[in-house]
Amino acid sequence: MQRHSHARRTSLRVLAAATMLAAGASAQAQGNWPQGGPIRFIVPFTAGSGTDVVARSIADKLGPILGAQIVVENKPGAGGTLGAAQVAKAPADGYTLLIHSSGHLVNPSIYPNLPYDTLKDFEGITPLASLPNVLVVSPSAGYKNLGDLVAKAKADPGKLFYASAGNGSATHMNAEQFRVAAGIDAVHVPFRGTPEAITETIAGRTTWFFAPLVSALPMIKDGKLQALAVGTAARSAALPDVPSMTDSGLPAAAYTFWVGLFAPAKTPQPVVDKIHAGVLKVLEMPDIKTRFANLGAAPMPMDQKAFEKYLADETKSASQLVKAAGIKIE
Repeated sequence: MQRHSHARRTSLRVLAAATMLAAGASAQAQGNWPQGGPIRFIVPFTAGSGTDVVARSIADKLGPILGAQIVVENKPGAGGTLGAAQVAKAPADGYTLLIHSSGHLVNPSIYPNLPYDTLKDFEGITPLASLPNVLVVSPSAGYKNLGDLVAKAKADPGKLFYASAGNGSATHMNAEQFRVAAGIDAVHVPFRGTPEAITETIAGRTTWFFAPLVSALPMIKDGKLQALAVGTAARSAALPDVPSMTDSGLPAAAYTFWVGLFAPAKTPQPVVDKIHAGVLKVLEMPDIKTRFANLGAAPMPMDQKAFEKYLADETKSASQLVKAAGIKIE
């Protein structure tokens, strides 16, 4: 009996020692993170999209701060849900991160069978930037202002077509916010990404597109696209002569397009803290502020707790917009 008791105590001591060693090794690994292998930024939209432009701007500066290579990988499809699903299933070790837009919070309301929970399966690290969309049309369409477009849509209900970078994307939701506020009926045409939507709008095959300003600005300046209004409540410094939704008499149509950084749920807090601190340093860099300003974007730093509340509030707002717009994805 004593031998069994002694053996049991010995086994417990060995197990306890092994557990402490494992915990110590894990803590040391977190403290030394990152080590080995690159960090991947998964962008669930095409190259050249607003989300992609922000991701690459951050990656270029964050890599040296963290002491690791950062690789941006585009995984477009299904309104950004394909790339998000990949990150949700990835190891929670800080080496696979998601850079998504405000459309991330819309998807639970329009895709009923997502393979992940938007709030529970991701760790929100921080927003990166807010950037306006801009309502663009083909210059050959002949619209002088936003009022002309609204009048045409009301005169021909269901006959105009509006593009988006995919169902549930920020470009889609900005268009729906506008459509509901203006009281118009038109046909949504989702594309696989911003570049394709811009191409179709330039050609006149779609009537309008709420393009990310960072993506559309060069073509607006070259005269290939005509900007009727920015999608926000205030004007953009990058397009000071283009009216806002408020200026255009549609304040309820204003929409905030933001891009944020996420990790898989249960990523160790020391790793999340290190990424967060590095990103804040990047967002304070003068050249990043200048680059963002030239693209019509603005840094959007936020602490984790504030971001968590922001995500919950925005998810509720997105659900209300989906219901108001009557969006249904078969």
